[in-house]
Amino acid sequence: MELNSVLLTAGGSIGFFKLVNCGVSKLPIPESACRNAWKWRNVCTSLTHSLITGIWAVLCFFVHPQMAEDLIGTHSVFSHALVSVSIGYFIYDFLDMVLNQKMILSWELLFHHTVVISCFGIAVLTGRYVGFAVVALLVEINSVFLHLRQILRMASLAAGDLYRINSMVNLGTYVVFRINTLAWMTRWLVLNRDNVPLFSYTAGSVGLAIMTAMNIVLFYRLLRSDFLKSSAPMPTEVKESRGQGEGKKET
Repeated sequence: MELNSVLLTAGGSIGFFKLVNCGVSKLPIPESACRNAWKWRNVCTSLTHSLITGIWAVLCFFVHPQMAEDLIGTHSVFSHALVSVSIGYFIYDFLDMVLNQKMILSWELLFHHTVVISCFGIAVLTGRYVGFAVVALLVEINSVFLHLRQILRMASLAAGDLYRINSMVNLGTYVVFRINTLAWMTRWLVLNRDNVPLFSYTAGSVGLAIMTAMNIVLFYRLLRSDFLKSSAPMPTEVKESRGQGEGKKET
């Protein structure tokens, strides 16, 4: 894809997720979520992104299996478009948080988005490491359950069976699609360090180190909140970190 196509795809993605956000605002909202309607719309928009990109990332390897053998130079237009769409989403979400939430509450996610946009930007602009970026987007499979978890909590449904089932699936997919994926990506980068230019290797290493640290902290918060603590309601709400994209959470 040429630069104009990348800009058009990312720009179209920004517009699409803005429309999704506006569409959510027209739908009924649980009374318990009315006190923070912006957050409800934001999480629902993030859920939409995770559903789309999680499925899309899996299809990329199904449609173009050769990419799994060469994550550096082999990719399809389908895969390139996925990464460009995700860049657009992260830009949209970055702006949405800057305009609607206090910096002290969102600085972790703003930092996360900056790292993701930078790393994905290198991939789409150079046409290399697109496969590596698609692997990173597999974490969005887990993000579906992270976002659903917060939606259930905001809707005051945290005491039901659906929430407990989602919590178990969330933890399982967290290990498989976040922790394991990040570990595999780190191993791949180390093994292929001779094939990756110093700048890209440094950017990838720093990005993975940051994502790993954030996801370890998030995993502990999830474990503590859903499995290690009593059933007493948790009054404090904070937005959750996301992998290359990731979820939001309440603790």
